[in-house]
Amino acid sequence: MEGIQDHDIASMNESSSSRAAGRPYDQIYNSGKPNLLGNGVQSDTVPDNNNNNNNNNNNNNNNNNISSSNITTTTTANNSSHSNETSTADVTMQGNIPKESPNSTNLSKKVSRHAYRDTTTKGKYSLNDFQILRTLGTGSFGRVHLTRSIHNGRFYAMKVLKKERVVNMKQVEHTNDERRMLKLAQHPFIIRMWGTFHDCHNLFMIMDYIEGGELFSLLRKSQRFPTPVAKFYAAEAFLAIEYLHDLDIIYRDLKPENILLDKNGHIKLTDFGFAKEVADVTYTLCGTPDYIAPEVVATKPYNKSVDWWSFGILIFEMLTGYTPFYDPTPMKTYENILNGTITYPDYLPPDILDLLQKLIVKDLTQRLGNLQGGSSDVKNHPWFKEVIWERLLSRDIETPYEPPITSGVGDTSQFDRYPEDKDLDYGISGVEDPYQHFFEDF
Repeated sequence: MEGIQDHDIASMNESSSSRAAGRPYDQIYNSGKPNLLGNGVQSDTVPDNNNNNNNNNNNNNNNNNISSSNITTTTTANNSSHSNETSTADVTMQGNIPKESPNSTNLSKKVSRHAYRDTTTKGKYSLNDFQILRTLGTGSFGRVHLTRSIHNGRFYAMKVLKKERVVNMKQVEHTNDERRMLKLAQHPFIIRMWGTFHDCHNLFMIMDYIEGGELFSLLRKSQRFPTPVAKFYAAEAFLAIEYLHDLDIIYRDLKPENILLDKNGHIKLTDFGFAKEVADVTYTLCGTPDYIAPEVVATKPYNKSVDWWSFGILIFEMLTGYTPFYDPTPMKTYENILNGTITYPDYLPPDILDLLQKLIVKDLTQRLGNLQGGSSDVKNHPWFKEVIWERLLSRDIETPYEPPITSGVGDTSQFDRYPEDKDLDYGISGVEDPYQHFFEDF
């Protein structure tokens, strides 16, 4: 097999086997919400896919059909698998404690794709500005905490990365890129980074706390989404990716685990560890096995086209409950991707089949989104014909699902419980720091 070799797998996100095997699906979908036109959501019962989905060996087969009339709002712990770097939250920007609410952007006005830019304020954070409350997620380089500002009382996600681990695992460039990309990106469907700081051992990123948990968790509970639900999340993800591409940023890690839901059910794209500003092409090997484009697997130069491939995989997984090239062995997954053969479930309607077959195309020169019309070709596809894009961007459309946030602001019911580390080495100063020259911007 050309391209990725066994020794390269360590540089990728964790194997897709852990994210795809044995998902305990339940039904959860709120009915009575407006669709993208603002009208009532139509019933969309999905046929049983046991014959189509060979990836989920431990599915809950008691309730395989989902309709918009079947509602479950029971709070369920988020058991989604995380990649090497936790996808719970991200941040980056130097600045004082924000004077406005993280969600205070006036979205009643028409929003330009280019309207959100760097809003860096003067000064820097320090650990003394926050009270650490609990762990939201853990990863190879550190963990993410729920924190509260001692100045304004608001909740934030604090991502902490161990400098030594970042350096030893050769992730310095990705970490600095993450900070820089989050500093640039200001968009309704992208997580906001408020600031960064560091001590002798750690890097700290302060970001919005998004209470609703991961889209992956909701998908796991639902088994698969009705078409209007999948279309809603796909449309919001499209706007986020289109915006990043306008800034010449390739995201490179689009997947349900990296999409959070806010308290109202709108998405927030998070985890920019693989994002990179690229005007032309790049060669870096990175991503999550199930979602990697064939040109990345083959270690060929690539561009924004990789995000449109992943966008197609995302839509496929939302509608079917599994990814099309999955295999328990990552190397076999890569072989399947290079082969490019997909068996589509027979319940997918013609318009979505047409879109998927134009997005999940091995030849990037033929891939929708990478043609002369750019992202407009995706936006104008018939599957999205009922989407009122300006209303969606302004969040003037009710969501199909609102997370059961029972405790109000700061609720953590949608996140797993993690053991707390009582020996955190945060805030240490006055000792030798051999790694800070790698992270001058923090």
